Amino acid sequence: MSLNVELLEQSFELVKPKADEFVSSFYNNLFTDYPAAKPLFEHSDMAKQQQMLKGALVMVIENLRKPDVLSKSLKGLGARHVKYGALPEHYPLVGNSLLKTIEQYAGDAWTFELKEAWTGAYGAITELMLEGADYTPAEVALQPAPAEDSGLEVELLEQSFALVAPQADALIATFYNHLFTDYPEAKPLFEHTDMTKQKAMLKGGLVMVVENLRKPEVLSKALKGLGARHVKYGALPAHYPLVGNSLLKSLEQYAGTAWTTDVKKAWTNAYGVITELMLEGADYDKQDIQLDSAIPAESPEGIGAGTTAGIIGGSAAALAVLLIILL
Repeated sequence: MSLNVELLEQSFELVKPKADEFVSSFYNNLFTDYPAAKPLFEHSDMAKQQQMLKGALVMVIENLRKPDVLSKSLKGLGARHVKYGALPEHYPLVGNSLLKTIEQYAGDAWTFELKEAWTGAYGAITELMLEGADYTPAEVALQPAPAEDSGLEVELLEQSFALVAPQADALIATFYNHLFTDYPEAKPLFEHTDMTKQKAMLKGGLVMVVENLRKPEVLSKALKGLGARHVKYGALPAHYPLVGNSLLKSLEQYAGTAWTTDVKKAWTNAYGVITELMLEGADYDKQDIQLDSAIPAESPEGIGAGTTAGIIGGSAAALAVLLIILL
């Protein structure tokens, strides 16, 4: 990818005199636009965090004319991010907030050409960091299960689902309430969706899974096929835990006192197996997590047509698709 080095350097000089204020505004934008990210920094020294970000930005700009040095540094940084718990979808959140902040501080200098230059630069940064990373299904699983206890507690799953089945419609409605509350960026994507139909589809999906727990070959084939189809819709591995967290939260609410440690473990492991099977059928590439992306032309009904500025639009759309066709 060819970068407009001179334009990047010139624009960075505009914000450099206010670098401390700039990085503070960046985190304000990040936490405002993506409130789900704020708890991740609950125990962080934000003063130190801001200085590290400022230093990273300076490092990138100063090495734009030294591609070998920059490439090595960013690949190493990407590798370290894995052990910190960073996921591919975190990159676009940072990118969108970064571009928004640069626009605020660049003022009248923020032209279409400058936006394209920074979008391309962040895309290159993301690609290099991801080359240094190695994401596996275990790193996006809801909760890793012990190797010696990877089997499903079928009877426990069936019994607990039977308890909530009479209130299935209410459970599904609660699921979406939790999803929109915990991950508010997903809500606008359902504005033109037939939620009655969508809820019925999700309920049917849950029933299908429970009814086929004793037919592993049938369930495995179905889930791998779904995982493969998710790729062309733009779904990312990191979307699976969002759905899983909201689902378990809803099941716990309706199971009441029956939600024991064993039941929670059974459902957590079950969702982990579902995720693993779907990821086995998928093949993710770096194009799925680029900063700028478009909603695929084949997007299911209920997702707005057209392009989305920034991967958070693409990622959130993929999340919506994932919920529509999940299970």
